Amino acid sequence: MSDEFVSPERIAGLCAGLELLASAVVLLDESCRIRYMNPGAENLFEVSQRKLVGFPLSELLGHSLELAASIENALADNWSYTGHDLHFERSGEVLRLDCTVTPVDTAGLRLLLEFRPIDAQLRVAREEQLIQQQKANRELMRNLAHEIKNPLGGIRGSAQLLARELSDPALREYTEVIIAEADRLQDLMNRLLSARAMTRPASINVHDVLERVRRLVRAEFPAIQVRRDYDTSLPDLMGDREQLIQAILNIARNAAQALDGQGEICLRTRAARQITFAKRRHRLALELQVIDNGPGIPEPIRHTLFYPLVSGREGGSGLGLSIAQTFVEQHQGMIDVASRPGRTFFTVLLPVTTPEH
Repeated sequence: MSDEFVSPERIAGLCAGLELLASAVVLLDESCRIRYMNPGAENLFEVSQRKLVGFPLSELLGHSLELAASIENALADNWSYTGHDLHFERSGEVLRLDCTVTPVDTAGLRLLLEFRPIDAQLRVAREEQLIQQQKANRELMRNLAHEIKNPLGGIRGSAQLLARELSDPALREYTEVIIAEADRLQDLMNRLLSARAMTRPASINVHDVLERVRRLVRAEFPAIQVRRDYDTSLPDLMGDREQLIQAILNIARNAAQALDGQGEICLRTRAARQITFAKRRHRLALELQVIDNGPGIPEPIRHTLFYPLVSGREGGSGLGLSIAQTFVEQHQGMIDVASRPGRTFFTVLLPVTTPEH
């Protein structure tokens, strides 16, 4: 077959059905040059096909002996081959993928590569489990907060009455401690209950939200550098501006506290296409990341980090991330976290389009 040029428009017409696939698909010509990447592939490899069309596959994936063998076998036998547990690097992280190589013979195209993260099913199952567990924990804490508020009021009132009867200033110090601690617990209960406040949706530019968060973090932690890495072409989304500010601020403040006053936080936005979360697939979602170069999240609390009252910091209330999770879920989104020493990613996904059925 000749290595003729095929226009992107013609390929797009031939591959319209591939646009709807959640899996990542890459089409190659006879010379193993990239001719097409569907949105699933752009999202998986975090690159636009416009930057890679016409380039060798190695520009996207580097040199993989296992993948090269699958391609060679598919071309030689004109049959599909699957490479298992292939390792590729993306943004400093290692992707573990299965790749099925299928010969095609149309419009100057020769091979179809379909990539599937081998942990995708495990991730979906874990996501569903976490959602159910978080709902149960929040309901428990909400009921507990209601039960605690009434006795707290009685304790505080009794301490005030007792303080009036005491003439010894040293004894009144004890009642002041009781009142102060009752007030602290009352504030804690109010924060638990207020996280379920109703949203007030309006059209929001997410970068306005991030700039507000950036100013607040810089004011509170002046020694920490807060970088921007924005995709300014992202569309507006519908949401509650104040809730989103509070959610992202809680995540960023958590990162700043983990840095212990020194380090760097990056606020990053990207488009995520054909992505599934909370059992729903969206053609377009907004991916917002808060990235820090701190010590990482301790393994024992990594899987319970968003539960109420779980904190990796001495003196922390354990409510900031739980409230952030609640606000994001009220926007039909989700939060995920990946961490290793020197690099922690909090990723917030917010739908821009309505879910597909």
